[in-house]
Amino acid sequence: MISKEEYAPYFEQYMQLVCNNNLSIVENLIASQKEFDGVLRNKNKDFGDYTYKAGKWTIKELIQHIIDTERIFCYRALCFARNDKTVLPGFDQDLFVANDNANKRDYLVLLDEMATLRQSSIQLFKSFSDDVFLRVGVASNNKISVRALGYLFSGHQKHHLNIIKERYL
Repeated sequence: MISKEEYAPYFEQYMQLVCNNNLSIVENLIASQKEFDGVLRNKNKDFGDYTYKAGKWTIKELIQHIIDTERIFCYRALCFARNDKTVLPGFDQDLFVANDNANKRDYLVLLDEMATLRQSSIQLFKSFSDDVFLRVGVASNNKISVRALGYLFSGHQKHHLNIIKERYL
């Protein structure tokens, strides 16, 4: 069971989506990606350009946001797993989206990139031992464990998939 002391209170919204399902980090990574791809893969390519309201992210931007976030958090997990005590910076998700070029990319290619990245994340977390999962570092001025980062990937993806289901479908 993961402790709330392993992550910042802000991340509770994501952790609640995955930490009570009795699945391991890797099982959650697999399950959340399967669900994500299952919902989005069968949509037509134009669906990627859809937004439910002016000023909100398109589906393509949302997918790219998940990709960018997972890459950044993988780097954090790797640093902390290797006992690197460097305090890592935060990132501005709105700045990233404003500069990500997602809307000029192919919708299905973005889904493929997400699937490939998730496979890489799964392999990274499979490589960690139990003691590594408990290592803690500081990113964005908050302490977070390697284990919490692993669960966070799935929770973040599920959070955005829930938004897609509620507002975009």
